[in-house]
Amino acid sequence: MRWVVGVAAVLLAAGCADVPAVTEPPPSSGSATYPVPNVPVRPDEKVLRVPTAGDGETAFTLLGLTAELPSLVGSHAEMPAKGQYVRIRMSVVNNGRSSVQFNARKHVLIDDRKAEHAVDLQAMLIKRQPDTLDLGANVRLEYDVYYDIPKDAKPLGIKVFGGPTLADPQDVSGTEILLAQ
Repeated sequence: MRWVVGVAAVLLAAGCADVPAVTEPPPSSGSATYPVPNVPVRPDEKVLRVPTAGDGETAFTLLGLTAELPSLVGSHAEMPAKGQYVRIRMSVVNNGRSSVQFNARKHVLIDDRKAEHAVDLQAMLIKRQPDTLDLGANVRLEYDVYYDIPKDAKPLGIKVFGGPTLADPQDVSGTEILLAQ
């Protein structure tokens, strides 16, 4: 019986020796980073490569853009666009030491004519995206924002709002981020 245990231990050790170590590329800033898993890009989505922008103590990273969506389908409804739906995938991180009242539906899309478009609340409900929430200290949230804009308009940028701060207690200033650099 001892020889079976010994053989099993040798085989186990040999099997482990052949497994390559998982190594992450070293971070460029010299500080350690979390190994956030890669998420596949949706077939109709364009990856955005724009710098992260801050608003107060929150930081926004725009991840993806989908335009010209004729309709949306959710778990409980389908809704055609009046013009076209535009979806922006983003992440927000609260870098502050306290939580902040965050309104994920406050962002405004700016089109190529400089017209501003509010978040489409029905689309957000159908796609079950967040509303207002208490964004905790050092919490990261990734979500989609939906807009219904005219068919011939092109999305140019988005104005994001990170929540009330001492300098902007009503959260009215926001930060504009262009969708392309």
